[in-house]
Amino acid sequence: MDRGKKLILNTYFSLFYEILSLAYGFIVPQLVLQCYGSAVNGLVSSITHFLGFISLAECGVGAVVRSALYGPLAEKNDIMISKIVKSSNNFFKKVGLLLLGYTIVLVFVYPLTVKDSFGYVYTATLVVILSLVTFSQYYFSMTYRLLLAADQLVFVQMIVQSVTLGLNLIICFVAVKFKLSIHIYKLLTSIFFLVQPVTYACVVKYRYKIDRKIVLDEEPIKQKWNGLAQHIATVVLVSTDTMVLTLFSTLENVSIYAVYNIVVSGIKSIVTAFTNGMQALLGNMYVKKEYELLEHTFASIEWIVHTITTFSYTCCGILIVPFVMVYTRKITDISYVVPTFAILITLAQAMYSYRIPYNMMILAVGHYKQTQNSAIIEACINLILSIILVIKFGLIGVAIGTLIAMSYRTIYFALYLKHNVLKRSFSHFVKHILVDLLSALLISICTLQINITQLTYIAFFVMAIKTAFIAVVVIVLVNFILYRKEMKSGIGLLIGKR
Repeated sequence: MDRGKKLILNTYFSLFYEILSLAYGFIVPQLVLQCYGSAVNGLVSSITHFLGFISLAECGVGAVVRSALYGPLAEKNDIMISKIVKSSNNFFKKVGLLLLGYTIVLVFVYPLTVKDSFGYVYTATLVVILSLVTFSQYYFSMTYRLLLAADQLVFVQMIVQSVTLGLNLIICFVAVKFKLSIHIYKLLTSIFFLVQPVTYACVVKYRYKIDRKIVLDEEPIKQKWNGLAQHIATVVLVSTDTMVLTLFSTLENVSIYAVYNIVVSGIKSIVTAFTNGMQALLGNMYVKKEYELLEHTFASIEWIVHTITTFSYTCCGILIVPFVMVYTRKITDISYVVPTFAILITLAQAMYSYRIPYNMMILAVGHYKQTQNSAIIEACINLILSIILVIKFGLIGVAIGTLIAMSYRTIYFALYLKHNVLKRSFSHFVKHILVDLLSALLISICTLQINITQLTYIAFFVMAIKTAFIAVVVIVLVNFILYRKEMKSGIGLLIGKR
């Protein structure tokens, strides 16, 4: 299978999974809210974010492992592939012990932070159960997932994860119908995640000639500690808002944040789905020294990400409050309508999504050590500003901190790419942002008269269709005028006609 076909399969299976995941993310928290209440929903969301450090096993060192695999996979070098797989497994075993220690500390310490709302044993046992879910999903199958991703076989993961997600959705309905405790419900979901590592192991055994007894005469994975440091900073970045709200605000505010985060994170996942497999494609071109094709392909990917991000988050900014009003219409313990926070958190996540092509290119060429400080600075900006602003502004304060932090690193990535990787002019980035702002402004003006008529999903769906239609028309016209060449090339890449 050539890399073009792999890209198409990766893109559309990823998109299917993310849509399914988005639906899951909307349905399940609403059922949890109705069945268990806002405080329990906030507690689960808070614990999940604190356990986010367990995902160190994927995005930090994982990115370095993928970069190391691009060359050996392109050269079909089974010996080097085996060495990288063995080194990766050895590293994750060590990380696993550290993460186990972190979880044990969390079990004893975290319940003290919410002791006024929940009993110690109740919270501690929930931490244990949720940690099992996280470990089964992220840790045990990590090296195999990385190998498949580096070989542009992301679609295999997407199929397996889609099946797992469907099974867990069924469990949620059963838990709500029979009024199972939150502990039993979360414990049942962890069982189905065990399907994933078993399936990945079978695929890898069938497809690759991995020598599990190979001797490592030197370290085959360079910069893995730099990758780990970057991801620690990233986890701190994405976890800061929930942690700060947990420590300096209320669990009800955590619950409000979690509901809005379902929407913006879901949109981010959809945007990311369009780029799944593209990093491996860029890495493959880079190791093969196809530099002219690489620059042309990157320009297409840059246009794709900016266009999809602008469409998605502009619609999100217009629709998020009406959606939350419908979504929480049966929740009466607190009000979930916070328009200013909604706009700020939407802008913050949009800035994060705009960085995807630049970050992807930097990771594809393996510049982890060189960009490490920027990750730390971004996390510090978000943490410091959120702590300062949350006391006076609450939810809005943490959103401001996130927006400023994410804007900083997005600009940094565009500048770094100019000076160190593709040598592309920074004006490309500036033009894209200006066109994005123009499109968003025109869409907002054209949809001013569109409002939700009643608090029902049908009424919201009608509003969403009208908004999306106007957004598509505006974006197509703007890009046809200002980005005609990139538009043709980008669409060609997505449909496999390059």
